[in-house]
Amino acid sequence: MKTSDPRSWMWSEALEMLAQAERIQRQLFHPHAGSDAQCWEPPADVMETADEVIVITAMPGVDPASITTAIDHGSLEIFGQRVLPHALRTAIIHRLELPQGCFKRRLRIPPGIYDKISRTSSDGCLIVTLHKQKTIR
Repeated sequence: MKTSDPRSWMWSEALEMLAQAERIQRQLFHPHAGSDAQCWEPPADVMETADEVIVITAMPGVDPASITTAIDHGSLEIFGQRVLPHALRTAIIHRLELPQGCFKRRLRIPPGIYDKISRTSSDGCLIVTLHKQKTIR
């Protein structure tokens, strides 16, 4: 029920919009049950050019050297862990939105033979480049 004072109903609508935005953000980093432990899935983009397939996965705060990648039955698997820095383990947490612990993502990749795989990181993202093998006729 809207009152005659616009500040009242506008504030209510603003709070509802904030709650909706938080629900959407939690869905981006939704956990799923694994065989041994709970893991979360980082959001990812998969793009293809004539020469390569590029997979960009959002992983802010994750050491790229600790991430494992593998190609298995037409999918790229990315897995590892995000852990709080040692200095923060005794900190009082007021808000913790970035998922912690085990993560795993399995992404279908275009069929093909890849002869070189490279990994880089930029702006909190892991970038995996799968170079397509050139066929010689």
